[in-house]
Amino acid sequence: MQVLPTILDIEASGFGRGSYPIEIGYSAGDGALFCCLVRPEDDWVHWDAAAEALHGIGRELLLKRGRPARWVAEQLNTRLRGQTVYCDGWGHDFTWLNRLYDAADLRPGFKLDDLRKLLSESEAERWKSVTEAVRARQQLTRHRASSDARVLQLALGEVKALGVAR
Repeated sequence: MQVLPTILDIEASGFGRGSYPIEIGYSAGDGALFCCLVRPEDDWVHWDAAAEALHGIGRELLLKRGRPARWVAEQLNTRLRGQTVYCDGWGHDFTWLNRLYDAADLRPGFKLDDLRKLLSESEAERWKSVTEAVRARQQLTRHRASSDARVLQLALGEVKALGVAR
């Protein structure tokens, strides 16, 4: 795999019913990063303190520095138009992305797909250990959207390279 696909990651207010995206980031195929805080809509009230402890983003910060859902959706459409973009938590990320686009009254201009579809069985077996090694080398202690996306992208490149080397 010479050119790595764009990887998207979403941090959220929590898991389950009522959760919503609070930060969306991606690492493009050329390694360029994009990251944006999302201002909660008036009816987005679910908040999980455990999720906040993981990503370190408080609701007050979102209200102060977050961008409106429509602006974020427009940026994603402009920047990712026509691409297939991959994520590692498709079940959650798909739901959160739809919540963003519903609030913006727009449709995604790109396709979101599961990163695991890119992995062979043997690559999937190595995935967790390679991802942990990449995260350690990057010295990341917090979960933030664009840095998590970059870790996933680098891990994908390494897993694919290991498969070729065997």
